[in-house]
Amino acid sequence: MPRQVDYYFSLQSPWAYIGHQSFRRLVSIYDLKVNHRPVVLVDLFSETGGLPLMKRHPVRQRYRMVELQRWRDKRGLKFHLQPAHWPFNARLADGVVIAALEAGHDPDRYLRRAFAAVWEDQLNLADPATIEKLADESGLPGKQLVERSGAEEISAAYEQNRQDALAADVFGSPVYVLEGEVFWGQDRLELLEDALKSGRAPYSSVV
Repeated sequence: MPRQVDYYFSLQSPWAYIGHQSFRRLVSIYDLKVNHRPVVLVDLFSETGGLPLMKRHPVRQRYRMVELQRWRDKRGLKFHLQPAHWPFNARLADGVVIAALEAGHDPDRYLRRAFAAVWEDQLNLADPATIEKLADESGLPGKQLVERSGAEEISAAYEQNRQDALAADVFGSPVYVLEGEVFWGQDRLELLEDALKSGRAPYSSVV
């Protein structure tokens, strides 16, 4: 059976966007099963001691801007550092991922398109018409998924992802959890690959 990775993220997250292609490369190489877990970042931050960007000290905000440029170069991407429609309420866009999974669809093409839409094309992912178009372009039934995204069941699944994230010691986006071991941030993908390549037992915080 393929090894599984729980993938916690939000379409709001620049770091999830920056790491997504590299993560999918690992998925392909190591034949991984991905459990997509969109999460509400604001809630996750507040419950684990983190701060939203605008509430962080200016020193941290400035350093983030430098890091975005470094990783843009490192990953070979071209994107806007301050896109026109960011930050945005990601509930609709993330909810479409959950709705797609519920309907048996692979959400990866939509994720690739939606991440690029925010950071490269400067589109508004809080707009239902935009989300519907992106889903359609990804081969998914956009209108159906956008309508389903607002359902109570999707909200409940979104909330469950948050609870599961806390239980798994997840506190940001992206986080990749391999057999209980947490890899926080797209800059830990190389360490995730090392773990996959070696086949070692998971490391634990309990020593």
